[in-house]
Amino acid sequence: MPALPLTPTQRRAHRADAHHLDPVVMIGDQGLSAAVLREVDVALKAHGLIKVRAAVDDRTARDEMLQALADQLDAAPVQHIGKLFVLWRPKPEPVAPPPREDRGAGPKVVKVVSFSKSGNHRATVKKVKVMGNERLTPGGLVKRAKQRPTSVKKKATR
Repeated sequence: MPALPLTPTQRRAHRADAHHLDPVVMIGDQGLSAAVLREVDVALKAHGLIKVRAAVDDRTARDEMLQALADQLDAAPVQHIGKLFVLWRPKPEPVAPPPREDRGAGPKVVKVVSFSKSGNHRATVKKVKVMGNERLTPGGLVKRAKQRPTSVKKKATR
């Protein structure tokens, strides 16, 4: 996969965004191993814009590392200053999990109307939030749908 092309305006914007970042991956004396590539790929998926620090003193070797990272991970090389690389790749869109079939109804807002005993006053309207495990009694009280299990000790003392 070739490296992503960036326009100078995009490159400048990414350099500015990466200014405050710290390196998230360190490349040691072993160079670009499979573990380093995997970590850079994970960091690019999570952040999109990352800094990588290389421990190699040779400038041409660092240039080759940056180009290899960009080519293998389909990323854009943004900047190379000293031993720091800045790489960018657009973050993938998050995938929404499919809706669960075992879920019940969510909370509902229910209006409870209580009429006055004398016919001269208005009825009072109260909004009540009823959760999925609750029910509304005819008197307007919210009750749990299922009784909580009581302990064995409490059952023995009754």
